[in-house]
Amino acid sequence: MAVGVSGLEAMMASTPLFEGASAETIARLADRGSVRRYRRNTYLFHQGDESPEVFFLVEGRVEISSLSASGHRQLHTTLDRPQFFGELGVLGGMPRTAAALALEESSVWTVQGPTFVEFVTEESAASRAILRALARQVQSHEAFVEDLLFLDLKGRVAKRLLQLVAPSLDDLPPDGAVLPSVVTHADLASLCGGSRENVTRILSDLQRRGYVERDGRRFVLRKISGLARLAGVQEG
Repeated sequence: MAVGVSGLEAMMASTPLFEGASAETIARLADRGSVRRYRRNTYLFHQGDESPEVFFLVEGRVEISSLSASGHRQLHTTLDRPQFFGELGVLGGMPRTAAALALEESSVWTVQGPTFVEFVTEESAASRAILRALARQVQSHEAFVEDLLFLDLKGRVAKRLLQLVAPSLDDLPPDGAVLPSVVTHADLASLCGGSRENVTRILSDLQRRGYVERDGRRFVLRKISGLARLAGVQEG
């Protein structure tokens, strides 16, 4: 599906990076990039690559993952809605710390790094948004380490399932929430710091207890309160 300039600008306007930015500001940056199409199972960039560009997902699904020194694959996130990515490598002048893989045919807007840096430098609202994104990333890493220390694997699986439908966990959805993207057992194992075999056993137990079920390829969370209890999350 071809996306017009006005459609692209509307998508960008809905992201945290452009919170408070004028339509003219958004149009100026959008006009300086271009949209590319990526086929399914095509890498946008690899871990360790240089970081010359910033990306914005227009349509499709992109997986962000990395490999440890021992070869362990770590899934970071699956992007399935319009949003920026790859900006931290550009801003830090660092190689890519993860790889980006198109899980289906995808449209992605790209802009050269110096153009993006100039935009962030000139737009105070964008600078503040980048700082908020960095703070959230640090908080996320700290929370993951805390989970490894204080939650067993079943609790971590329950918590990740909840976070996939309510990232902040401050406002949990009602029973019946459907995960917004396809998540495999291997994906959950990577997100939780466990083996795929153990995560599969835990998911089978959660299904047996009626906490989760499968609807096609997606998980449905049938008992939010039960998952919250396992995850040590207070319901609001």
